Amino acid sequence: MRRTPVLTAVLGLAAGLLAGVPPALAAQPVEKAAPSASVAADTYTWKNARIDGGGFVPGIVFNRSEKNLAYARTDIGGAYRWQESSKSWTPLLDSVGWDRWGHTGVVSLASDSVAPSKVYAAVGTYTNSWDPGNGAVLRSADRGATWQKADLPFKLGGNMPGRGMGERLAVDPHKNSVLYLGAPSGKGLWRSTDSGATWSQVTNFPNVGNYVQDPTDTSGYASDNQGIAWVTFDESTGTGTNATGTIYVGVADKDNAVYRSTDAGATWSRLAGQPTGYLAHKGVLDAANGYLYLAYSDKGGPYDGGKGQLWRYATATGTWTNISPVAEADTYYGFSGLTVDRQKPGTVMATAYSSWWPDTQIFRSTDSGGTWTKAWDYTSYPNRSNRYTMDVSSSPWLSWGANPSPPEQAPKLGWMTEALEIDPFNSARMMYGTGATVYGTENLGQWDSGGQFTIKPMVQGLEETAVNDLAAPPSGGAQLLSALGDIGGFRHTDLTKVPSMMFTSPNFTTTTSLDFAESNPGTVVRAGNLDSGPHVAFSTDNGANWFAGTDPSGVSGGGTVAAASDGSRFVWSPEGAGVHHATGFGTSWSASTGIPAGAIVESDRVDPKTFYGFKSGRFYVSSDGGVSFTASSATGLPSGDSVRFKALPGTKGDVWLAGGASDGAYGLWHSTDGGATFTKLSGVEQADTIGFGKAAAGASYQTLYTSAKIGGVRGIFRSTDKGATWTRINDDAHQWGWTGAAITGDPRVYGRVYVSTNGRGVIYGDSSDADGGGGGGGTDPTPTGACAVTYKITNQWSGGFQADVQLNNTGSTTWNGWALGWSFPNGQSVTQAWNAEHTQSAAAVTMKNLGWNANVASGSSVSFGFTGSWSGTNGKPTAFKLGDQSCTVS
Repeated sequence: MRRTPVLTAVLGLAAGLLAGVPPALAAQPVEKAAPSASVAADTYTWKNARIDGGGFVPGIVFNRSEKNLAYARTDIGGAYRWQESSKSWTPLLDSVGWDRWGHTGVVSLASDSVAPSKVYAAVGTYTNSWDPGNGAVLRSADRGATWQKADLPFKLGGNMPGRGMGERLAVDPHKNSVLYLGAPSGKGLWRSTDSGATWSQVTNFPNVGNYVQDPTDTSGYASDNQGIAWVTFDESTGTGTNATGTIYVGVADKDNAVYRSTDAGATWSRLAGQPTGYLAHKGVLDAANGYLYLAYSDKGGPYDGGKGQLWRYATATGTWTNISPVAEADTYYGFSGLTVDRQKPGTVMATAYSSWWPDTQIFRSTDSGGTWTKAWDYTSYPNRSNRYTMDVSSSPWLSWGANPSPPEQAPKLGWMTEALEIDPFNSARMMYGTGATVYGTENLGQWDSGGQFTIKPMVQGLEETAVNDLAAPPSGGAQLLSALGDIGGFRHTDLTKVPSMMFTSPNFTTTTSLDFAESNPGTVVRAGNLDSGPHVAFSTDNGANWFAGTDPSGVSGGGTVAAASDGSRFVWSPEGAGVHHATGFGTSWSASTGIPAGAIVESDRVDPKTFYGFKSGRFYVSSDGGVSFTASSATGLPSGDSVRFKALPGTKGDVWLAGGASDGAYGLWHSTDGGATFTKLSGVEQADTIGFGKAAAGASYQTLYTSAKIGGVRGIFRSTDKGATWTRINDDAHQWGWTGAAITGDPRVYGRVYVSTNGRGVIYGDSSDADGGGGGGGTDPTPTGACAVTYKITNQWSGGFQADVQLNNTGSTTWNGWALGWSFPNGQSVTQAWNAEHTQSAAAVTMKNLGWNANVASGSSVSFGFTGSWSGTNGKPTAFKLGDQSCTVS
């Protein structure tokens, strides 16, 4: 969502995922001879852990000839197509692979009105060195289901300044084999005459643009020429399949912003009489009335913009009219979002895209800009009167948990509102993009009739978060904890539902690292970035609620953080300060010795006093709770810091390390002696992440997952035999660009893996091989002897409850697997279980062991818990059976 008002070059460099820069990809990987490896294939089903939105949507495009056909583009997370039947979005660029990760940034989209099945996307994320590859124009004849690619000889900037202007890519509405593309970086205007297969520069176009956000930026990010901003055809100047005669082009040049051709692009001239001193973000033509509307701002956006104007150009007479809804002196924002109602000529709408406080503004005119009304206005300051109501019940986190003072409201109408479109077939439907979501309404007509129209998120299926870290606790209500750029992160208790709120108290703009105590998963810690405030927070209830810790002196960013296996202490390596340790919940930190600042830190998952670190090719070990570290003598590890490592749950000193770079050591290493020595796995050419999940049936070691290159193939891989053989579990249609930040398996569900992406949110996959060998993590039990059950309701609220169950083996023999059954007396239903697998049929519930807790010795017990729903009465079950054996109830 890119909430920072002004993105500086320093911020972009320091916060790679905030700006959408995969930090491990400083250069294109160099192909090497593939070592022998056993690489099989598996069938996986891939979905998003639902967040719904989370990032900037700078463009929405409706097809002009087919109802309900619409597309959305994101700055780092690909493109999407609207599905009217489900009111959701379908991702279209998941096939973008590791080596071309930049093609997940979409700078422009065009939908062909002559042949609606055709769609085009101009892709590329950065025009500077952050993206090593050139841009491309992708073309599809099946609405984005499959693509062909035309590589360009220059870069494109889907996540560069000015990305909300547009659309830069346009299809001739009559001769649809002709397309135009506006390029950045002084590369000019480009044209294709063969439906996007090949491209050539329009050499006689007179202006390549000259506006840069910050000429002093040495990174090339803010100092790049924003170039050609948009292309608009006047469809009234073409007939049949003849090329459209009149074309308007917007240029990032405050003195020469709009050009026109009246001979189908043969010649071009500056449009006479045009306003100067501003950039034209959009140029939208109402051909029915012969008006070209232009939204102007003094800056390129999407964060900046302090002044703006709206203008109308009469195409027949050449008359310019300032139709700004407020006087220039009263603006503190620029205009960008711009749309006309194709069903009601003369109706035009615009946004104050850079009005951060107290809210964005939307303007509407029904008389071609003669008079305007606002989405909201002051009654008596600071009180507001809104023409709309907001219903964010489908994405309640959009309120940010805020309770602001007037004139601010929560949730906000939005910010960075550069995409605004009225459905060309339905005057009642409007969509607009913000820095965090897509909002829309389907009763826009209420605006003019004096009622209130309802704004809701129209974003389901569009997932656009950058993921920094992932954790899947072995027990507790949380299935998944995520550390995200821009919106902090979430606790998922149900992967198919949007969480009610992101992590709060405090709200980090970006969470950089999180961890839980392996043997006490209720204890969770996270570290992150915040403009002012603490950079570390703790939870004692499995991530449901949080409280802030205190910072050591000098902390400027989250860095990495690790929790002791029992939650008794923490080690933190924040930005701006060295590695620190604390007992308790971070009220007082002490500097650790023997380890350099900036080291990556992790904990041993068994010994609460053992912590590990890595920095610049050296591995560090602490055996005194992080007080002091000692450098390991291990050699041959990656020399850089593009490394991620983890310790295996259940075994002290079992450490896996992934990372490296193509110009040095790169791969996967394993240590069984607490990092004293490491062995490199010969079959893994490159690896960037490592994670663990539930062991396969009959396996003695947990399942490994990695984003890696094995056998010459890049992908997501799984091993059930300690890395001896690997199975690629994704396919070429499911690659998601860069996946190098984090990966983890699920300790409760065999085969389930959670994959980080840089703009496509949290992806999770489930295997068609349900247990990896047919056993399912434990055999159906036939225990003999007595059993006893304690059933406790530990928490209850309206419609829901939590219960803990203890099952005791009071017999004389060990159970090799167990399944406990009961019936609910009042129609209750289990919604989530931990430390057991559950099934339910009507009132009958069965809780079955996981792989790790199948064996219960005589005189021992096993515990599990669950959350459930209830209505009316929540009575306790009175009878429990272990197979055919009735248990004593206490």
